[in-house]
Amino acid sequence: MSEPLDDLIDKLAAEGGRVRRLAPPMTRALIWLLVVAAVSALAVFAFADLPLFMSRMGDAKLKLELAGIFLTGIAAVVAAFHLSLPDRSSSWALLPLPPLALWIGSSGYSCWRHWIEYGPEGWSLGESADCFRMIVGASVPLGAALLLALSRARPLNPVPVTAVGGLGVAAIGALLLQFFHPFDVTFMDLGVHAVAVGLVVAGSAISGRFIRPPEPQASRG
Repeated sequence: MSEPLDDLIDKLAAEGGRVRRLAPPMTRALIWLLVVAAVSALAVFAFADLPLFMSRMGDAKLKLELAGIFLTGIAAVVAAFHLSLPDRSSSWALLPLPPLALWIGSSGYSCWRHWIEYGPEGWSLGESADCFRMIVGASVPLGAALLLALSRARPLNPVPVTAVGGLGVAAIGALLLQFFHPFDVTFMDLGVHAVAVGLVVAGSAISGRFIRPPEPQASRG
């Protein structure tokens, strides 16, 4: 049994090219997040109504909601980079769940409060379609950039990796939306946001099928 393994090791040593070692997953996640933060900041300062956003920041509920969205995005991206390595536990996929619960809970409370104040208007479509386009539109380039970064690790099971990464980019898209969202979340908004996030996660999972895992090499003789 040891001879085929020895042959394989000899073959890899003789024929394998130099392999550039990847940086630790936390380092790669941090670099990716910093680049996204820089580009996002330019877009926000160029196009967002910052005085209106700052006036909305006086609402403690909004701060809680933003914290949940922000932490979900960071946690999911970090988890995706860890999951892309074969020696990391699959429990990394659970990392974004606590902030995701905070995001959903705080948004749900906002919907309830809006219903109490405005009644049936909480179910009107309003500008929810714009919210959908914003989340999906921002997630597409972010998802492509993250897919490229994650594919460098050649994960053995890429679909869960890209699905978790999809949650991260969808959360970042939802965070950017808040800078252009001049009203509280309604029930319709929450539903549209959930559909947009779900589509991004599903699309990311599907894109993971196009990442080629490392191919096993058979030994000679």
